[in-house]
Amino acid sequence: MSALTDDQLAIVETTRDFAREHLSPHAIEWDRTGHFPVDVLRKGADLGLGGITVREDEGGSGLDRLDSALIFEALAGGCPTIAAYYSIHNMVASMIDRHGTPEQRARWLPGLCSMRELASYCLTEPGAGSDAAALTTRATRDGDDYVLHGVKQFISGAGSSAVYVVMARTGADGAHGISAFVVEADTDGLSFGPNERKMGWHAQPTRQVVLEGVRVPAAHRLGAEGDGFKIAMGGLDGGRINIAACSLGGAQAALEAAVSHLTDREAFGARLIDAQALRFQLADMATELEAARTLVRHAASSLDEGDPRAPQLCAMAKRFATDTAFSVADRALQLHGGYGYLADYGIEKIVRDLRVHRILEGTNEIMRVIVARGLIGAAR
Repeated sequence: MSALTDDQLAIVETTRDFAREHLSPHAIEWDRTGHFPVDVLRKGADLGLGGITVREDEGGSGLDRLDSALIFEALAGGCPTIAAYYSIHNMVASMIDRHGTPEQRARWLPGLCSMRELASYCLTEPGAGSDAAALTTRATRDGDDYVLHGVKQFISGAGSSAVYVVMARTGADGAHGISAFVVEADTDGLSFGPNERKMGWHAQPTRQVVLEGVRVPAAHRLGAEGDGFKIAMGGLDGGRINIAACSLGGAQAALEAAVSHLTDREAFGARLIDAQALRFQLADMATELEAARTLVRHAASSLDEGDPRAPQLCAMAKRFATDTAFSVADRALQLHGGYGYLADYGIEKIVRDLRVHRILEGTNEIMRVIVARGLIGAAR
């Protein structure tokens, strides 16, 4: 990878400043109280964080996937939970930007880019997680409308979002029978389950989205009938890069905290940082993060360049970066000793937040399936 440009360095520094001022000082308290800081999200939108890769004509920032990865890593240094919600919101905005008609883009993108309206991505169901093509939510055509019935599970932002991109079956079983719809929050028949109690990500809501006879105009369908699964997977390529970058940012913050703790702490008459065994651990952690960072940025560039291997590279980057970052954060906790286990130090929060990154946007087991499928296909 080449060095970052001056513009990219400026983007990183601006985002870090935002994270230091608006995320870091409050992250532990938001985690403790389960507060979803919508006002802070909108402050970030003033910097262009609501539509990072959305074209500028509807209020987006018009940046590329590499820029986006840099932004999410910097945001997660302040709070991985809030950075991850920005990622999900941006994934939805990018899908509408890429696949929407001019009328759809004009209707939804200005509100999403300003984050006056928040967005949620609705693919997973209670009985269809990794096997997303088996989803059962159905959209039945009725004149100029579709009527949707089904339940979506683990939906970030549910109940707070104004816009939901919902994948529903309009045809036969399998991936080719799925279509994508934009459902607005005030639509009759749309409701939400209780907020899930989670290991981490306490500062953003996660709820079921329940669709009971939800009537959606056909003009709210993204793309053609049967395009939904392709649209959903295309959105996930970018989402995987973003969540990998969020993992890097959280783990980097944990590593820096470990260096600071070992520098300040003494045992047996010497600073812990002077112990060679501990220095070697820090060196390994930094090396592993740098390797993951390089892969994430390479995968992001492959998306920007339209590389046919981009889906495999995104899967590699997501799997490797989220596994590596969780391991680094866990070791940072260990290096803090008992203090790492205390909520006030923030390390255990990072560990909890990063754990789910190995599951969402496709589990890391599914990432291996994608990579292996690409290898086998290339060998034929």
